[in-house]
Amino acid sequence: MIDLVRKYDPESTVYGPIRSVTKSVEWLKEHPPPDLILMDIQLEDGLSFEIFEKVEVHSPVIFTTAYNEYTIKAFKVNSVDYLLKPIDYDELSAALEKLQTFFGPKQNEVPVQKSMIYDKLLTQLGNQYKSRFVVKAGQHIRSIGVEDIMYFYSAGKSSFLCVTGGRNYDLDYSLDQVESLVDPEVFFRVNRKYIVRWDSIEDIVIYSGSRLKLKLKTPVDDDILVSREKVKNFKEWLDR
Repeated sequence: MIDLVRKYDPESTVYGPIRSVTKSVEWLKEHPPPDLILMDIQLEDGLSFEIFEKVEVHSPVIFTTAYNEYTIKAFKVNSVDYLLKPIDYDELSAALEKLQTFFGPKQNEVPVQKSMIYDKLLTQLGNQYKSRFVVKAGQHIRSIGVEDIMYFYSAGKSSFLCVTGGRNYDLDYSLDQVESLVDPEVFFRVNRKYIVRWDSIEDIVIYSGSRLKLKLKTPVDDDILVSREKVKNFKEWLDR
């Protein structure tokens, strides 16, 4: 995301990423209001809407998320736009142009440079995704690099990760949170239960109802099916 912002305006100043509600509140209390906030709805310690309950936010906001379930709530606060992940340059550019339309100079005012409008840009996002996850292994604590993670999955009310070799570890994050924390270039959420790494896929079989069935290099008890509504995006994700 930071790269996309700088592509749109190379002279912009970007602060962040700030990954938690707590740290975002601290930042906003200690600094002047930024000209724009790019805000992921799902942060490490909760939903970003909690920020508005703890501190006055005087800046326009562009929300981003993997789901559209929070659309109405987003537009009840300072939202300029609401972008669904994965975000491409054209979508972000259109949102920033909308920001200029509403918050840029009036017709009779002297035009200003884009870099002045975005001189202070606070971002909750970026290409700085989690590189490690801390897990429990009996009475021990381990830090597992994402390069060793084959897939994430949910079972019951818990979430887990599976590493190369097939060992599973309990996670403190929900699958929704994991999806916002890992690089979407590398991991894809194929359905409600599984987020898979691209190189963990051994085979893809065309399944009934225009769905796809995945065979992973690490054996899985379940049939892993790509949801029908995700098939198109999944194919695009593979063909990068």
